[in-house]
Amino acid sequence: MKIVSYNVNGIRAAMNKGFVEWLQQTNPDVIGLQEVKALESQIDSTIFKDLGYEIYWYPAVKKGYSGVAIFTKKTPKSIKHGMGLDKYDDEGRLLEVEFDNFSFISAYFPSGTTGDIRQGFKYEFLDDIYGYMQDLRQSKPNIILSGDYNICHKAIDIHNPVSNKNSSGFLPEERAWMDKFTDSGFTDTFRYFNEDPHHYTWWSYRANARAKNLGWRIDYHMATNEMQNKLKRSVILPEAKHSDHCPILLELTD
Repeated sequence: MKIVSYNVNGIRAAMNKGFVEWLQQTNPDVIGLQEVKALESQIDSTIFKDLGYEIYWYPAVKKGYSGVAIFTKKTPKSIKHGMGLDKYDDEGRLLEVEFDNFSFISAYFPSGTTGDIRQGFKYEFLDDIYGYMQDLRQSKPNIILSGDYNICHKAIDIHNPVSNKNSSGFLPEERAWMDKFTDSGFTDTFRYFNEDPHHYTWWSYRANARAKNLGWRIDYHMATNEMQNKLKRSVILPEAKHSDHCPILLELTD
């Protein structure tokens, strides 16, 4: 089973850059999207349905902002929109589909780059999603929490850790949360297979950063440790260029 996560930074813009053709060629069974920045009614969703996908959408209340979606070729047993907390759910940050053997969540963690207020909001979200995931695991041991975490976990995950040590997304408190989260029983599936440096999932649009591979790895497929025996491959797909992020791919054994 092939699972993709992709912060498309606007689904309509991505579709204008060849996203549909890329999706058809890559042909994942499930794809979780973040930052769709649109209502489903604002795109021609029949394009994706014609490719065999069922579409589940969770936009933000604020138009043109945030929002997540999941396209799946496998019909889920259940779908859950949000965490049950309005301050996050109004921003369309979490969407879960449950299959027979595992649950898949498309998540868009807040960014703190616009100042102290949003950084504080990000810390609140981190505390709340930690508790939410620990509770969810009690009834659903097999979970994949995929998406844009807006955090580089370790120095290997960012092109210049020294100059970015005070940057939102690489702050000690954020990195400590990632330690706590993985220590609680979640596997960073990319690092499970690959410990090499210089693998990133987001690049600034400034200073020709992507061409120089001056990036950050802030997108993850995090699977509960109970799923480790199902992990087949986890890779980053930097050649896909429909966004300032690139997609990440996880393959599970049958």
